[in-house]
Amino acid sequence: MNIEELKSVGIDGPKDGILLIDVYTTWCGPCKFVAPILHKLRDEGLIQLIQVDLDQNRPLGEMFGITAIPTLLFFKDGKLLEGTIEVQGQPLVNNGIMIGAAGEPILREIINKM
Repeated sequence: MNIEELKSVGIDGPKDGILLIDVYTTWCGPCKFVAPILHKLRDEGLIQLIQVDLDQNRPLGEMFGITAIPTLLFFKDGKLLEGTIEVQGQPLVNNGIMIGAAGEPILREIINKM
């Protein structure tokens, strides 16, 4: 999937670099855990970040079949990642999608493997 395709659901993301789309809801506890970590990674310049409230953008959820939150979507140079990224032998990102919250060291390792 190309980042351009997300314009149909109101998302206009960058075509260069690493972009994470954080799909969350305001009532989700794990979403509140991961958000400050993502903000830190963004502020350090490691990622570009777009946060999307699933309750406000159901078409995005339908596009990716999102049934659990938080869900992180990983794009590199405008394209959704393909394949699997494993951390400590566990597959965490599958075809650009990671379901659930992770701590800072794990997210850093995923970004490094991109």
